[in-house]
Amino acid sequence: MKFLLITLITHLPDPVTGRLRSTTARFRDVVEGAVLAEELGFDGFGVGERHERPFISSAPPVVLSHIAARTSTIRLFTAVTTLSLLDPVRAYEDYATLDHLSGGRLELIIGKGNGAAQAQLFHVTAADQWDRNREGYELFRRLWREGKVTWSGRYRPSLTDAQTWPRPLQQPVRVWHGSATSRESVELAARYGDPIFSANVTNPVEPYADLVTHYRERWVHHGHDPADALVGAGTAGFYAARTSQEALATYRPIFEARVAAFRRLGVEPVFPTLEDAVKRSSLLVGSPQQIVDKVLRYHDRLGHEVIHLSADADGLTDKQHRESLELFQAEVAPALRRQVPSRPFPAPAVAA
Repeated sequence: MKFLLITLITHLPDPVTGRLRSTTARFRDVVEGAVLAEELGFDGFGVGERHERPFISSAPPVVLSHIAARTSTIRLFTAVTTLSLLDPVRAYEDYATLDHLSGGRLELIIGKGNGAAQAQLFHVTAADQWDRNREGYELFRRLWREGKVTWSGRYRPSLTDAQTWPRPLQQPVRVWHGSATSRESVELAARYGDPIFSANVTNPVEPYADLVTHYRERWVHHGHDPADALVGAGTAGFYAARTSQEALATYRPIFEARVAAFRRLGVEPVFPTLEDAVKRSSLLVGSPQQIVDKVLRYHDRLGHEVIHLSADADGLTDKQHRESLELFQAEVAPALRRQVPSRPFPAPAVAA
């Protein structure tokens, strides 16, 4: 199994102390988190893309470029790149440049994105976002593979023998399709033989498992070898401690603050108590063995080879956060790597 840390770069007061770090400090936290992830042996680090509060992750290529300069081996992910909002030509130019600067360590997770700000800022609505995502990806993948592209579509001007620069280092970059419960995403992934990344955060495992099953069925329908399908999955939170009692006691105020925030917004949480979330959600809070057992239970349903944990402290102190990640790498990751075989990530590309 492979392990990523991912952040959407939320910018909120600490759920326990109420302290709000500056925007500058928050960005620095993210970069230092990526450096720590590489130091501890995580396989990848991801930065999301959102365009509204409480997120400040509107420019993942910029953040990942800085991370690329501070690291040397860890794979760099987007989580997700919202191709429904972006000009595919401009997205290609940004990410091909980043791929060179990172030494060929880039991987993309694409998706339609979400949030009301998309309609306000980009005039992309629920009625057309899936069509935009599909069309944008079809052009994006051609730009990555072809030196000259002639193309026409609905949502951007046509191209005739268009050339884009720089030409990529990875030929091509690997693209995952991120999805919560949408069959449109997994259909696109299965059609092109791409991996999927299940959100696996908000609900119990059943709707995510159903979607992964559908992906595997469509994968075969499109003529691909079933053994080649590749699945990643998210988690709803993480804290490891030596005992379950210590883990629950430390994480409880964080979880309860989150539930209270949802209720202030008029949203009733799917998992109202920490015990319920530990039992029925993808939240990984407990001793190392408890976390291993839970990931394996989810693997029985999803068959995933890659999981992500939150890169953010989310109410933990810096010391608690680091010690939890260290414990994960010391005891959880080795056990899961032994029990869940996974294909290697692409090696860093070598420039000609």
